[in-house]
Amino acid sequence: MRVAIIGANGQLGSDLVEVFGEDSSFEVIPLTHADLDVTVPETLEILKELKPDVIINTAAYVRVDDAELYPEKAFQVNAIGALNVARVTSEIDAVNVYISTDYVFDGTKGEPYTEEDIPNPLNVYGLSKYAGEIFTKNYSKRYYIIRVASLYGKVGARGKGGNFVEFMIQKARNKEELRVVDDMFMSPTYTKDVARTLKKFLELMPGFGVYHMVNEGFCSWYEFTKAIFEILGWEVDVKPIKSEELKRFAKRPQFSALKNEKLRRLNLKMRSWKEALTEYLKGSFA
Repeated sequence: MRVAIIGANGQLGSDLVEVFGEDSSFEVIPLTHADLDVTVPETLEILKELKPDVIINTAAYVRVDDAELYPEKAFQVNAIGALNVARVTSEIDAVNVYISTDYVFDGTKGEPYTEEDIPNPLNVYGLSKYAGEIFTKNYSKRYYIIRVASLYGKVGARGKGGNFVEFMIQKARNKEELRVVDDMFMSPTYTKDVARTLKKFLELMPGFGVYHMVNEGFCSWYEFTKAIFEILGWEVDVKPIKSEELKRFAKRPQFSALKNEKLRRLNLKMRSWKEALTEYLKGSFA
């Protein structure tokens, strides 16, 4: 199976390249921003030449607060970019895999969201990703929308200058005060686990549609931060605060945890967020 990975040097993309590349049944075509730009349709012509069976689109504008100030930038990448990719995948009859987010939900449900729940984004970033989902669904002949959440991985999110785990560890090393919200809940997810599960998923090639793909369980950002230092065995004081104290531009869902309901029906189980975090920390900071 020929798999083209757009955003191949990003946080998720780099793990996808590594995991798929370890399996000889996949021929990986890594594509970075230097190879193509999802916002420029002409650059996507390369996909017609490469003729992959599957295109995984990890390109995204992920600066949630900046998206409030520059909505056109978020929509250009997350929505119009998805539209451009969808058109090409349909033209070459490839399977379109669009990576989406838990931020398509408003967080008012109070329990983990399933694939059947209706999105209602609270911010520009979430709305731009939801628009990308709609374009993917309506312009692709064959598609998967894979929703992930609160990603962290070896490479770090380039658009954010690292990931949350690295950021907290750096602050602790610098002896800075750690103040973390305890009233926002999510499903922290290791990019390597998404890559491993997505590979198994594409081997099965189940029915097309929306799927959630996160590490099992959920926690607050405060609990997540405490777990980081417990696993490392570091004595670090973490102060819980309320989200309103941060005074950020973008509204965020209070409870955006996801449930992998459809994955479970396929007998694809992702491990708990704490197990995944332990592997990541032992591999990166041991």
